Amino acid sequence: MFWPMLAIALGFLGVAVLGVLGIRVFVEAQRLGREVARTAERINQAAEDLERAATGLARTE
Repeated sequence: MFWPMLAIALGFLGVAVLGVLGIRVFVEAQRLGREVARTAERINQAAEDLERAATGLARTE
């Protein structure tokens, strides 16, 4: 009776560990997604600034 109960306990422990790791992966994926969105916004802002500067430079020549 000991071995079946040990197997069930270890199986439950394995599922719990996988659940915790899955939650951590989900949280980090969300964080990475927010960082990518923030970086994309900064790149878009830099592109707009560059376009404005190039337009102003084209007018002066």
